[in-house]
This record gives sequence, structure tokens and C-alpha cells, in this order.
Amino acid sequence: MNKVIEIEHLYKAFGDRAILVDANLDVYEGENLVVLGKSGSGKSVLIKIIAGLLTADKGKVEVLGEDVSKLNKKELNALRLKIGFSFQNSALYDSMTVQENLEFPLVRNVRNMTRAEINKAVNKVLDSVGLLKSIHQMPAELSGGQKKRIGIARTLIMNPKIMLYDEPTAGLDPITCTEINQLINEVKENYNTSSIIITHDLTCAKETGDRIAVLFDGNFKFQGTFEDVFGNPDPRIKNFYDYNFIENQKK
Repeated sequence: MNKVIEIEHLYKAFGDRAILVDANLDVYEGENLVVLGKSGSGKSVLIKIIAGLLTADKGKVEVLGEDVSKLNKKELNALRLKIGFSFQNSALYDSMTVQENLEFPLVRNVRNMTRAEINKAVNKVLDSVGLLKSIHQMPAELSGGQKKRIGIARTLIMNPKIMLYDEPTAGLDPITCTEINQLINEVKENYNTSSIIITHDLTCAKETGDRIAVLFDGNFKFQGTFEDVFGNPDPRIKNFYDYNFIENQKK
């Protein structure tokens, strides 16, 4: 399989605090890779470096064959158009309708589209996330799960090759979490995306991840299927599982 993301010996620190230390990770074409780790372990820092929103201190980060550290501003912007970033808070513009939110990246980045072409693209992605009926609503009228779906739709409208999901099920009820997990899998199948999914939710990890990678002490100590990783006898894995799965089920 082709690699769409290749990370070697990645190092990132903030002041005296090293967050990522000799981290190595590959993401393959057509896979959903789940990245797990405790709060502050560097999960969000990782995907911000991949998207060029943060700069690595050392190491190599290649995305779609491009060395991110060597790209100029114009080249980096072109690469970002191939990456869909689904933010934890959905990052919708409160003053815009759903339609206007979805049109925004098209109008900003794609020139010479007719009104009919824009409408067709908006309707297509809204239909793919099951919210065509919400096209004229404002974000304040949407539930948390609906905002997540609209946020994902806004990234899909640019037909990205890579999706980066930051805590896609955070703050959602169990039924809505299941729906979002299903949507993540549908996006992979229908849009042929490769994805990194950052999550604390082990149900999300199990339902969406083709492969799991766990961050401990700045690098990826464990990688494999969900069963491979959580079948590992290492006490760090058991403690992580017990806290994030068993305790969270009690809430």
C-alpha cells in the first residue's frame, strides 16, 4: 500500500517541555488510523504539524509525497486544500447559514464556479452527511451532533485526500457517537479518504480504526489492530484501557 503520511524521528517541544520525541508513524492510502494517548500526550500537536499549522523542531514529515518543512507558503496552502481538518468544536461561522458555511471554502479557494455548480456541491455533501434539510439553518439551531456533521461536510466539499479528525465524538451522547462513527467510516468508503482520528473514546477507536497507534512519552509505543494493542499485557495499556473505557462507561 502507498503511504500518504510518513513521519520519521519527529521532535517537538514547547520551551523546556518535549511533547513529541522521536515519533515515527506511517499512514497508508485508504485507511483510518486512530491515534490514542492521554491528555497532553501530543495528539493534537501531531495533526497540527501534519497540516502545517505548527512546525516540527526536528524530523521528517511527508504528506502526499511532500516534505512539509520545505514548502513555501503557496505550496503549503495548496497542500492544505488536500487535507480536511475536522475541528473538535466544528469551527462553524455563527453568523452564516449552513449553506453559507459550506460555500465559504469553495468561494475562497475555487475560482470560476457557477452558482449552479456551488449549489450542487453543497447539496451533495449535505446529503452525504444526512442533513440536506438543515441547509438554511443557523449553527445556533443545530445540535452538537448536527454541528459535527456540518463541520465534516465543510471539509468534504473540497474533496480532500486526507481527513484529520480531532476528537470527533467529544461531548456527544452515545447514540450520536455511534452515528458519527458510522459517518467516519462512510466518508472513507464514499470519498476514498485516508484518515487520522484523534480520540479518547475507545468505542470510536474500535468502530472506526483499521489500525491503532498509542502515544506514550512522546512516541508511538504500540501500533496494530484494536485487538492487538489492547491484548498487549503491558500495564500502561491496561491502565489506559481501564481509565478510558471502563470509567467512562460509568459516567
